Amino acid sequence: MPTEGAPARRPTAADGVLVVDKPAAWTSHDVVARLRRLAATRKVGHAGTLDPMATGVLVVGIGRATRLLTYLSGADKAYDATIRLGVTTLTDDAEGEVLATADASAVTREAVEAGVRALTGDILQVPSTVSAIKVAGARAYARVRAGEAVELAARPVTVSRFDVLAVRPGSAGGELDVDVSVVCSSGTYVRALARDLGASLGVGGHLTALRRTRVGGFGLDVARTLDELAASPEDRPIDVLPLADAARATFPARELTSAETVELGHGRSLPVAGGEEGTTAAIGPDGTLVALVEPRDGRLRPVVVFATA
Repeated sequence: MPTEGAPARRPTAADGVLVVDKPAAWTSHDVVARLRRLAATRKVGHAGTLDPMATGVLVVGIGRATRLLTYLSGADKAYDATIRLGVTTLTDDAEGEVLATADASAVTREAVEAGVRALTGDILQVPSTVSAIKVAGARAYARVRAGEAVELAARPVTVSRFDVLAVRPGSAGGELDVDVSVVCSSGTYVRALARDLGASLGVGGHLTALRRTRVGGFGLDVARTLDELAASPEDRPIDVLPLADAARATFPARELTSAETVELGHGRSLPVAGGEEGTTAAIGPDGTLVALVEPRDGRLRPVVVFATA
């Protein structure tokens, strides 16, 4: 029983997904730590890191929904960003040490559009050296900050859209700011797109602003700020998107019979019925998420089971 005058402990949130509009200067870990208090549980995780300078959609799993995160993190993502041409930095963004400057005032919009087109589609991208990729057991950014030279291998990514929204003079003479909209596969670094665009134009470039507007089926239209979540009544758990709704927003769904629900609950496979491809959300007759399934050897096999028989 709480001591008289002590604040009441918020009830534990249900298993589900939160779409958070991450504020600037917060790390993704900071957001998770805050939500552990608001959700009254330690079982909180996120599906894809956002840099501290970035804002926007951060998908967070609560309770059993953390088991969805591996699958959600592979979804495509959309961003609005500003690239500054004429300045190269160590981190490929505004938080890094300036390495070189050049006069970008003569760069035309046509040249920028051509550079963007060359970075659209299926490309090989060298990640930023301050990424979280591990090199010989240590994060690349940790090695760079320790003064080591880090070289990362190029990896295939898909930039399905890279649109130039505006080209305008930067805050200092000789700089050019380019506002862009990007839709890309998981694992694509928008900072690296900024770096490579600047390099292709011969003036260097880095990212000055980044806002993630969508992860898979989750957009800013369903995102809530941390302040909005904290303002919910103290005597009620914070609202979350139920497991089944979160799965439906990301994967195709298969509606199960009661017998099929029992089979999956025991971890057994089902026959492929509707030409399912890739990960599919298996939804029980009561509307709950039973499992995520994938076709293998002519059967639908559970990869994660949420409801036991």
